[in-house]
Amino acid sequence: MVARNVAEAMRTQDRRRFLPQEVATDHELDAPLPIGHGQTNSQPSTVATMLTLLDPFPGMRVLDVGSGSGWTSAILGELGGPQSAVFAVELVPELVERSRAAIRQPWVVVHQAEPGVLGLPELAPFDRILVSAMADELPEELVDQLSPDGVMVAPWAGRMHRVRRADGNIEVTDHGGYRFVPLLHTRF
Repeated sequence: MVARNVAEAMRTQDRRRFLPQEVATDHELDAPLPIGHGQTNSQPSTVATMLTLLDPFPGMRVLDVGSGSGWTSAILGELGGPQSAVFAVELVPELVERSRAAIRQPWVVVHQAEPGVLGLPELAPFDRILVSAMADELPEELVDQLSPDGVMVAPWAGRMHRVRRADGNIEVTDHGGYRFVPLLHTRF
């Protein structure tokens, strides 16, 4: 079930603003849409599920890995409000520029990913980490960037997972099969 605040934040951050003109008319489709460079704007129902699993809260420090079009980053900014700090990271320079232009919240900042580095370790720790690309296995580098009691939602090995750091332990739960573009660490 999608949390009411997640659904409202998704409506507030109109998907059309984050899509290339040639697919913007398809914004209401519950399907991934191409945004160029082999990347997609994720299916809205998948975004809603991931954000609900993430359990965002006002004032959070959040990392959005593989931010692509910037849509999920803007939704996270909506959910966290102006007291939050949203750090988006994207590898494709053209998508970084396009998403910077589309995002209107000053507390949401899009960073150019550094090849070979996953996430933004220099800005860690984060209360929440959202990963919108498929890894082969649990991305330990991102787990290391979680704060105590932090939560990460990430797909790997064809499944959606929720990772929670609690009392010095890592708890991982499985939330079903999903398909995503691959999580890249280097420029293609």
